[in-house]
Amino acid sequence: MAGMKSFKSDVRIGHSLNEAERNHLDRRTKTVQKCLQQQSISCTKDEVPNIAVLGSGGGLRAMVGLLGSLSQLSEEGLLNCIMYLSGVSGSTWCMASLYNESDWSTKLETVKRNIIKRLTGPSVSSLVKGEKLLKYYLTKDNFSLTDVWAALFVAKMVNEINESGITKQRNHFSSDPYPIYNVIDKKCKYDKLNADCWFEITPDESGYSLTGAFVNSQCLGSQFKNGKKIKEQPEIDMLYLQGLCGSIIAEMEELLRLLLSLIQDKMEPADTSTSQKSDEQKGREVLLNLVHLNLCAMKDQDPEVFLQNLTELLKDKHQGTEALKTPEGKISKADLEKYTLHVCSSVFDWFGGSGFGDDVWIAIARSIEKIGGWIWGKTYNYLNNMTVEGVDHSVLNSEKREYEDAGLLINSPYFSVLRKERNIDLIISLDFSAGDPYQTVVQTAKMCQELHIPYPKVVIPSEDQTEPKDFYVFRGYNKAPTVIHIPLFNSINCKGEIKEYKKRYQTFQMNYTSEMITDLLKKAALNIINNKKNLLTEIKYVTEQKKMSKLLK
Repeated sequence: MAGMKSFKSDVRIGHSLNEAERNHLDRRTKTVQKCLQQQSISCTKDEVPNIAVLGSGGGLRAMVGLLGSLSQLSEEGLLNCIMYLSGVSGSTWCMASLYNESDWSTKLETVKRNIIKRLTGPSVSSLVKGEKLLKYYLTKDNFSLTDVWAALFVAKMVNEINESGITKQRNHFSSDPYPIYNVIDKKCKYDKLNADCWFEITPDESGYSLTGAFVNSQCLGSQFKNGKKIKEQPEIDMLYLQGLCGSIIAEMEELLRLLLSLIQDKMEPADTSTSQKSDEQKGREVLLNLVHLNLCAMKDQDPEVFLQNLTELLKDKHQGTEALKTPEGKISKADLEKYTLHVCSSVFDWFGGSGFGDDVWIAIARSIEKIGGWIWGKTYNYLNNMTVEGVDHSVLNSEKREYEDAGLLINSPYFSVLRKERNIDLIISLDFSAGDPYQTVVQTAKMCQELHIPYPKVVIPSEDQTEPKDFYVFRGYNKAPTVIHIPLFNSINCKGEIKEYKKRYQTFQMNYTSEMITDLLKKAALNIINNKKNLLTEIKYVTEQKKMSKLLK
């Protein structure tokens, strides 16, 4: 992409857009202008409205829903009106698939068919997922549950292991909207540092959207000090990014079950049938029983049989692996975590490093350790030891940060496009949430008020509280963008069946059948088909507003 030679690995402090993004927008503006003319909306290049499409979270429901919505926008001749495409959680799974294809918007029907074929095709094997888990473990300083989640769960959900680095997308989307993936800073969320929470990832730069501190995306994850890179780490790949963005649906039980499945697939008959077991065989059985033990504790089931197995397997090991006390057949969370860490650390020497197989078992043991600590998205902090106005000292003083699914704060990527320098005129919010269909837009309005960010007033008609319509408009004022809000399941496309559709397409489902995917694509498409006229009305409105603003300058 033009402008990339100017990038350095150093941190960039400032609110301006990076050169690569500016160059892309300059080219994209011509595409948008031409698209508007085809819809009988005339404007000069300076009057072209900046339109952003937002995709919320929602697992596979969001992935398929966004695909159906974008496909129909293309069919209606509106996709090329879009300047930005931004997503969180499940919507980023769709984005990752799209932007893996060069200029995807020019061949969207073919790309869509390929994605559907992949989602309904043969599953990624346990061996391949185990290899990917091992690769993450061996190549990264900051191995965390995000690596485990990406390798074992996301690979299963999206049915592929996409190892392309995000910066490889730089030359892939010259004809497409500019992509923005979104996560949040976990500690900032807990400390209620709302201005520092929002972290965007693009093919060019990544960083804190509102406070203006960015790094070349190729260096995201590398170790920095005082703004200089001191230790390189592998560039994050798209599978990891999907795991990072889509971790809101992560449950400890699900992770343990995924590890249990991987262990069982890798166990050999000799592991359980040989009377004189090798250390390696015993180590495998220890990990198997340890996962069973943790699952029993989670479900308040009696774990005694697995504790006995572990005691027997570990009888020659050092202190800390002795049997846990289980009054009334239960284990305290603190005791279980401590015991799990002791057991994992005690068996590493049983895997003699004789080859690939042993390394995978060590990676599995490390994964079990991370589940005990529940550590997600840990990475080196590129702002370490810097002085940056507007960024909290707790961020600047930390060597590492933890990033997680933005859906854990607000399940839609508003704050990446609400950056003042992006000058967004119209936001089209595609909401694939399972709960309150208005929560994202209401929460955003409240947070914008706290942060003094222009945002329209949000009023939901009382009669729509339980039966949402398929199109809401919140008109912008005082430099606020106009916001269009479209709930996926509504009283128009699911008349009388909203609850049934939400039940059918649950967030935690691991896969959808071909019939389910086809039906969901149609529901999402109907929201665009039924509202093409309304969409054009609002596009015309913001274009006229931009013309008026230009005259008043």
